[in-house]
Amino acid sequence: MKPAPLPATPLLTGTDTEQKRREILDYFHATFDRYEQLFEVLSCPEAYYIKPIALRHPLIFYFGHTATFFINKLLLAGLIEERVNPGFESMFAIGVDEMSWDDLSDVRYDWPGVDDVRAYRRQVRAVVDHLIRSRPLTLPIGWEDPFWIILMGIEHERIHLETSSVLIRQHALNFVRPHPAWPPCDDRGEAPDNELVSIPPCQLRIGRDRSAPTIYGWDNEFGCHETSTAAFQASRSLVSNREFLAFVEAGGYADESLWQEEGAAWKKFSRAEYPTFWVRQSGQWHLRLMLEEIAMPWNWPVETNYHEAAAFCRWKARSTGQPVRLPSEDEWQSLRHFAGVDDLPGESTANIGLGYAASSCPVNRYAHGPLFDVIGNVWQWLETPIYPFPGFAVHPIYDDFTTPTFDQRHNLIKGGSWISCGNEAAPVSRYAFRRHFFQHAGFRYVVADQPITQPASHYESDRLISEYIEFHYGDEYFGVANFPLRLTELAIEAMGQRPAGKALDLGCATGRATFELARHFDHVTGLDFSARFIGVGTQLAERGHLRYTLTEEGELVSYKECSLTALGLAEVAPKVEFFQGDACNLKAVFSGYDLILAANLIDRLYSPAVFLDSVHQRLNPGGLLMLTSPYTWLPEHTKREEWIGGFKKDGENFTTLDGLKAILGKHFRLLKGPLAVPFVIRETKRKFQHTLSEVTIWEKM
Repeated sequence: MKPAPLPATPLLTGTDTEQKRREILDYFHATFDRYEQLFEVLSCPEAYYIKPIALRHPLIFYFGHTATFFINKLLLAGLIEERVNPGFESMFAIGVDEMSWDDLSDVRYDWPGVDDVRAYRRQVRAVVDHLIRSRPLTLPIGWEDPFWIILMGIEHERIHLETSSVLIRQHALNFVRPHPAWPPCDDRGEAPDNELVSIPPCQLRIGRDRSAPTIYGWDNEFGCHETSTAAFQASRSLVSNREFLAFVEAGGYADESLWQEEGAAWKKFSRAEYPTFWVRQSGQWHLRLMLEEIAMPWNWPVETNYHEAAAFCRWKARSTGQPVRLPSEDEWQSLRHFAGVDDLPGESTANIGLGYAASSCPVNRYAHGPLFDVIGNVWQWLETPIYPFPGFAVHPIYDDFTTPTFDQRHNLIKGGSWISCGNEAAPVSRYAFRRHFFQHAGFRYVVADQPITQPASHYESDRLISEYIEFHYGDEYFGVANFPLRLTELAIEAMGQRPAGKALDLGCATGRATFELARHFDHVTGLDFSARFIGVGTQLAERGHLRYTLTEEGELVSYKECSLTALGLAEVAPKVEFFQGDACNLKAVFSGYDLILAANLIDRLYSPAVFLDSVHQRLNPGGLLMLTSPYTWLPEHTKREEWIGGFKKDGENFTTLDGLKAILGKHFRLLKGPLAVPFVIRETKRKFQHTLSEVTIWEKM
């Protein structure tokens, strides 16, 4: 019995808008249904709350996360005006990849019941269904179209269909049960010999045109990378369990010379002696599938993380005397073109998109030209860490989809697996994972004389991020003092002899004030809506330094470096932590502070009154709230009706300070201010922003 295949990701072009609306509606409900059907394999309520692995949340999080994503993104895009469940939309928002700011601590969560989350999903389904049915639709659908955000939510859920299936596969067997909608392949036998296929030189233009996307895509797919590859050889099929067994039996896991430093550290920590989904029972090898263990299918592809794949290639190179390694992204695209695999997903002959089985299958079942499994079966690890193509830009509604992975710690995987659906199934997609993570991923190897050239840069080159690094950690300009440093001086002065246990730097950006406050406080939390910003603070806390570029003029840049040691902050780094969060909908755990600093924040919030009405709940009695803002109210950040000042009221000027006094007066007294504190942000060598921020300090009564 085959599982029911999911519909392909919709084309964004056409002439019949109502037919396209029905197509998107069907796509949404099919995805929502299939995702819920995945969780039907859990055998008991306890299975939702026990973590399958320590580095991820329990499955109850992922059951709620994809619905929460819809609401948070639709709200951010202005397509809806009200939340469905603010508590859920905070709890289930963040914590997916193993980033330093992911909040994976069990003590921070009071998980809701499964039926409560299921009811919440029904509410979200109704919201999205209504939007699809009622929202004006024009074709083609582009990057800035409201329907792009709806498709973003659907494609996001399809990603989690796959990643959640991996977590279920890592769960204890007693927590799962067979399900008729998830039948594995029953074709098992001995593996064929793997041969090498010659791939000719190729000129490549990789990257998609943002102005004509054809299908939905994530930010990293767009841009233009022009390159060429020399001739090389590629393994005809993916490495099978049988082929990998030779590496295991040769002592590959015990041979330290085959493992790079990072891989050796993972191997030591995990105590790995063979692939994670292999099971040794009574002297026989078995394979853990998503819902059961079976006798080892030697003709299926082995599934490994990057470190295991790379170690195998080194062993193979030593054994054969040939330059064996994993392919680069350019080489994978070259062999894809050679095999005649199209750019976009469609009716393809491959074990992909749940069109064949809910598991891998033999490595020689699906041919693509002279190769097998160029797409489908399992993902293929590449040697290339993910990097931005020239012309890369973040999407304003999901600015942290890829940018946190531009750290040279996330390697690309290509080709998709048996469960990869929608955008995941498109050969032009680009997904990357931490090298020690497991997906339904294996590898093929290449024999190539030319060395790998890694295009990633060690310098932070995102212009906005670089400007804020310079603003926080760089030079002073025109005699204006460093703004975060000046604010922390004012805050610490105002604290006087008050308790200095915990402080919250809300809207911390790249985190300078977070570190500076740690000179005075026992513990400081930096929190920002943007993972791009807090990634800087996290990197500094972990490594102590970073490099970045600054625009001089046009395409010319200069190169700079900042370090905590040079700023006298290295010793306080252990006292800080960074998290991603929404100031208007904070988790309950962010409370008990003696100081909250909200610098240049309130005029960038979608609902500043919501934040101000509840911020007293985050402070200890007698604690201080420090607000700074130039009061630059703009409709693109805050709807006009949400402004708290800067307009006429009853015929008179009503300033933001008036609004602050009206809202905060119920729980605070104005302790100090208003004060004008200047700041300068460098844009280019000859262009700067010079702004005055009004500072007020409030004491909780």
